[in-house]
Formats: sequence, C-alpha cells, structure tokens
Amino acid sequence: MSKLIKTDDSIVNSSDNRAFSDLVSAQLSRRSLLKGGAGAVAAGLFSPLFAPLAGLAEAATPAPVARAVALAFEPVPIAVRDSVVVPDGYTAEVLYAWGDPTGIRGRMPAFKPDASNTAAEQAVQAGMHHDGMAYFTLPFGAQSSRRGLLAINHEYIDDGLLHPDGMKDWSEAKVAKAQAAVGVSVIEVEHAGDNWRVVRPSSFARRITAQTPCDIAGPARGHALMRTEADPKGTTVLGTFNNCANGQTPWGTYLTCEENWSDFFANNGTLTEDDKRYGIKAQDAGYRWSERDFRFDRQVTPNEPYRFGWVVEIDPYDAKSRPVKRTALGRVKHEGATVSLAPDGRVVVYMGDDQRFEYIYKFVSSGKYKPHDRKANRTLLDQGTLYVARFDDDNGGRWLPLVHGQHGLTADNGFRDQAEVLIHTRRAADKVGATKMDRPEWIAVHPERPWELYCTLTNNSERGTDGKPGTDAANPRAKNIFGHIIRWQEAGNDPTSDSFKWDLFALAGNPTLDGASKGTVNGDAFGSPDGLKFSSNGILWIQTDVSTSTLNQKEYANMGNNQMLATLPENGQVRRFLTGPNGCEITGLAFTPDNRTLFVNIQHPGETSSERSDPAQPKAVSSWPDGDAGGRPRSATVVIRRRDGGVIGV
Repeated sequence: MSKLIKTDDSIVNSSDNRAFSDLVSAQLSRRSLLKGGAGAVAAGLFSPLFAPLAGLAEAATPAPVARAVALAFEPVPIAVRDSVVVPDGYTAEVLYAWGDPTGIRGRMPAFKPDASNTAAEQAVQAGMHHDGMAYFTLPFGAQSSRRGLLAINHEYIDDGLLHPDGMKDWSEAKVAKAQAAVGVSVIEVEHAGDNWRVVRPSSFARRITAQTPCDIAGPARGHALMRTEADPKGTTVLGTFNNCANGQTPWGTYLTCEENWSDFFANNGTLTEDDKRYGIKAQDAGYRWSERDFRFDRQVTPNEPYRFGWVVEIDPYDAKSRPVKRTALGRVKHEGATVSLAPDGRVVVYMGDDQRFEYIYKFVSSGKYKPHDRKANRTLLDQGTLYVARFDDDNGGRWLPLVHGQHGLTADNGFRDQAEVLIHTRRAADKVGATKMDRPEWIAVHPERPWELYCTLTNNSERGTDGKPGTDAANPRAKNIFGHIIRWQEAGNDPTSDSFKWDLFALAGNPTLDGASKGTVNGDAFGSPDGLKFSSNGILWIQTDVSTSTLNQKEYANMGNNQMLATLPENGQVRRFLTGPNGCEITGLAFTPDNRTLFVNIQHPGETSSERSDPAQPKAVSSWPDGDAGGRPRSATVVIRRRDGGVIGV
C-alpha cells in the first residue's frame, strides 16, 4: 500500500458490525502464536504438492519440488543502509527500474535522470513504485526457470520525482505523464550466462496505464451505474491504477488489484453515500488529475468511480489482448487476489480490502477449471458467489454470501440487483455482519494444503480509540501499530466450504517492549507485515511496509529499514532474509519454478514523512539504486540468487 499519499481511513466504515469483542485473554491463551502450529496441522494433513498452482502450467506436469524442512541461511542484521542487504552467499542485482524501457519494439527510450522524459516515453517505460508481481514461464505450459515473463504492478506516483520541477505549473502534459506512470508492466526476462536480463525488444512487452482500454465483465457489465457519456454501454473503461498486490490463475493469467483508486477522484459538491464509504472527498489526495481530466471529477462524470476498485485480469502471453475488469469479485480497495482450487475443480479467489476496519473476502466460481482448455477458463471469474468473512469468538468462522435477496441485500436496503451488491460491496458486507479487521492485506495459500490460508493484518492505530471498534479475538491489540498474521483452515479441507477454523499465527512487534506492543515472533522481529507468499517448497515469505512516520515512533526504535523474512509454519522460527534501502517498502515477490531465482520489488526508496519528494532535493533520503550518478531514487525489481546456484532459503 502506498504511504506517500495518505488516505483517511477513519471515515470509511461506520457500520456497527461486531469487531468480535470480549474473550481476548482467553483467545490469546488458546492460540499457537507462532510457536510452530504443528498441533493445528498434523502430519496426516499433508498432501502432494498442489500441482495446479506450483508452476501455473496447465498443460505440463510441474517439476518435482522438495519440501523445505529447515532454513539454511544466516539471518541478516537489522540495518539502516541505503542498499539491499541479503545473506552471505547470495547476490541481489537490479533488473528493471522506473524509467527503464519495457522492450516494446521500436519504442525503447532511455530514462533521463532529470525526469524530463515525456508522457509518450513514460508510457513505454517502467512505471513508478513497483508492487505485486508474478512470473510466467516461456513458452506457456513449460516449466522453464531460465526464460519467462514478469507482470509487475506500478502502484502510484510521486510527482516530486516524476517531473523535473514537481507539481509547479501544473498542466495536461504532467497529468498525462502521471497517468502513464501507473498500471502494469509485462516484460520478457531470461537467464543468460550468470545473469538475468530484460529481453529487448520482445513481442510480449507491454505497458498498461490509466489510459489503456479495459473490458468490463461479469454481473456489473452494462449496468446503469457503469455507463458514462464516453461509454454509454458501460462495457469499456480507460485504465487501471493504484495496482497493489496481485494473483495468478492456473490458466496463466495475471490478476492485478485496484487498491486506493479513490485517491484520484474529487467531488466538491454533495458527497454521496458511495463517496463516504469509499473515501472520496471534495479534493483528491493531491494528484490533481481532476483539474485536467474530468473523468476524475465526480461532479462532471458521476459514474466513473464505479468503474474502479476491481480485480483486473491480464493475459501476459498476448500483448494485444485487453485487460478485463472482473466485477463478480466485488468492488473494494483490493490488496490481492490469491487463487486456490477446490477438490471439485472450482476456482476460489481470496481477497483483502486494505483499510482500517475492512473485510476479508473470497469468491467461488460456478464453473470448473479445465486443465487443457485455456479458452474455456477465461470466463470462470465472471460467474460465482462472493463471500465475506465473519470470525467468531470460538475460533470458528463463517463465509457470508453476498447475494441479492439474501440477508437483507434487497431493493429496500439499496441493492436493486446483484450488480449493485457488487458495486457497493463494502455496504453489502456491512449489512450481512462481517468482521472488521486491522487492514487485511496479502493472503497466502499453503502449497501442500490449499485449504490453509494466511493473511497479513498490517496495522490499525485506531483500534480501540474513541469512537472506533474495540479489540476482539482476531484483532486483539488496541492502537495496533505493529500488526499481525491470521491463519485459517477451511472446513473439510475444501476451499469452497462456508465455514472455517482460525488462529493467530503471529503478533508482530518489538520484543523489547512490554504490554500490548510486545510481539510473539519466534526469531527475528518485524512490524507491519504486508507482502505474504509461499514458495512452492513450503517456505512462507513475509515482507514489511512500515511507513516513514511510523519508523520514527519510539516503539519502532532499533527496528531498522523495511525487510523481508522467511519462516516454515511447521516450526515457526522467523529469519530476516533481506533489508531494503532508506525509505523503501519491500513488496512483490515471485519465484521461478525451481526456486533458484527470486524476484523482489523495492518500492519508493527515499520516501520522506511529507506527502511528496522535494524536486529540489530528490536524493535527500536515498539515492538507490543509481547512487551519486543518478538523478533521483527509483523503485525497481531486484533479482536474488544463491552464488552456488542452489534453492533460495535452504
């Protein structure tokens, strides 16, 4: 999640849903707080590696991957250094930084350190602020760990870095460049000799921006609320932005998730209920797009905000294909879209809504995945049921369906049809009684137990404050600045089940503190867990996103820069694998099928406590990755390898 542009999380959820109060002490005493969890996942639960998701190659048998039984690297120390630090025996090299050419044939302008590239040039270069990411093997269906595609999110922009003079003399040209710096990159990469490189030119290379036509699919397609003067049929929308975390389907497509999209809209008239529930205000969050592009002024284009906040499916293998907004998955501030497969072949997508006191969702498809029919799978995410989670006091939970006509989701309550249930997903979740969580972020599915899920709840400093929901069993700490990780297992070992059992996997925090801020981590401490993903050999990787302002608080003393850690749920010990440059967030991770190459994103190095960088002093905090020779810090994708070519982490 971007932190340079602040969002007012305090206004978005005024419903009176239970925040699952009482019994906190009793619940904590019953949890396995990262002490191994072996009792909850007995050896008898282990199944063969979840093949359909291990390599995402539906036509080929995935290469065998040995399950990790121990972590074999020496943890790196806490660091405040303007560099990427990895364990001894590992290398970390920059692959693709903001402004680098994507590799589109005939259009490969170099990055200009003074940020004087035009909007047209930016549209074919790497966007700003890399976030979620996925690796796709080449050719499709292969298990190649030496050649593939990377799909990379570019979450938001820092106008102080994007333009030579920042936001001075604001213009249509600056808005156009900003809109070209968000969205998604698809690049071709290969391991040649001892190094990975971006293949340029490449027929696969593309950039998807805030001006790229996207199709609308699913129940909201063509709905009256999706229609605008420019799109009277409600079937096509320009662009995707604020793309945060991601997902990957078994049929080889990329799911990119629109998170803080409301930051770009303004409504200086009467705020609607939708504005209030999703955080649109009289002025935007400082981007100023609405001044030059009236799509983002709700007074001029009232339905445009309904066309954002979706999960967007992209085919990385077809550079000419259109992205598709899958409205059956609901409209929220999506953090990610993690895919699992049910025993009967139905597709399940787990999603977090990343704001304070928001919800965890899952979608269950009506149709079934067909391993050898890629075309047939392309509409699986258009029909199915969206659910929202309720975490009960007894460590049980229910998935509550968001279906028109059920549980008060009727016309009398403002939901005239299923499309409106999905367009107003947050209000629907309020109505059915979902559990308010501490900013649900990434969700990880265990590679051997596709019914076992982990979710990072990154923090919530407003929990238990005046007028806000109090502590509860799943969110047990007031003023929760450190965050935690929650785990659940679906009933019957079936991801489509409507019930589950849950526990608290870890409370993050500084072990030197007492009271509510003390963490329960066995091993290296961390705060504000955000990115979360398993490698196919069973290692759970945790990435942190502590804002610059929070790092300056006394509770975070001696916690260092943001970092990436590893753990095995079966033994629970956490080891720090990586620390990042000054002011950055660690986010996005993707492995090759053999787990010998790891791609990690370094977002917004050089971030300050102010909303935007000072264009007169762009390197005040960080000069990574170009050092003194560069003009400003740049987000980038980093390639990590073992020097001996072995498997990462073991």
